[in-house]
Amino acid sequence: MFNKRYYYLIKIQYLGYRFHGWQKQPKLKTVHLMIDRTFNFILDGKPFKTLGSGRTDAMVSANETAFELFVYEKIEDETAFLALFNLNLPQDLRALAIEEVDAEFNIIQHSKVKEYVYLFTYGQKCHPFCAPLMTTILDDLDIELMKQGAQLYAGTHNFKPYCFRATDKGLYTRTIESCELTVNTLFTANFFPEHTYTLIVKGKGFGRNQIRLMMGTLIELGRGDVDLEYIEHSLKPDSNMVMSFVAPASGLILNSVEFE
Repeated sequence: MFNKRYYYLIKIQYLGYRFHGWQKQPKLKTVHLMIDRTFNFILDGKPFKTLGSGRTDAMVSANETAFELFVYEKIEDETAFLALFNLNLPQDLRALAIEEVDAEFNIIQHSKVKEYVYLFTYGQKCHPFCAPLMTTILDDLDIELMKQGAQLYAGTHNFKPYCFRATDKGLYTRTIESCELTVNTLFTANFFPEHTYTLIVKGKGFGRNQIRLMMGTLIELGRGDVDLEYIEHSLKPDSNMVMSFVAPASGLILNSVEFE
């Protein structure tokens, strides 16, 4: 019988391109599955539990996110433990830091702010190496108009039109602390095209596919399929619009998770 449980917050990053999201699913390779397989090996079968701070969809990457590790033996050397964990993780997943927390910490319910980045370019076929991280829109886009559209999302609005398969029971009035579309200065590679862009969104809670539906609508705006009034109307409290263009998953990156 185990008398005491120890709690650790571990920050990680991963390339999501070959994973079917975070959550474990039968016969599919997921981030959570690979993490638990690695712990099962390095802990030599001793009991443990892991709990993520949230889910990411298939092919979505994370520059920094976190999960909680529950064990029944104290980790005496956290630096050595983190090194051993990294040694046995697959190469597209890396642990960044580990810290002990107390039993009062709840990674799901604890207040946190997430920053998402959507990386994209347009107007040309890109090097295939871009595919895991960046979405390419072959149409011409009005970037300046898209910048104006992105600013409309900031603040407290009804985001029900931007939640995939929304029901009448969900909580859709949410606050986005900031939303900016700008020239990409976060990620670089010598095979990236000359001009790349990022949509950077920061907030405490997001609906299913919300960022990708927001990005999809901005792409439609940039192509001239919709206008700024269309976005303004979609965010009104009584809006029953349904956004249909879900931007590809591989351009989405969970950039950071900050616990308050």
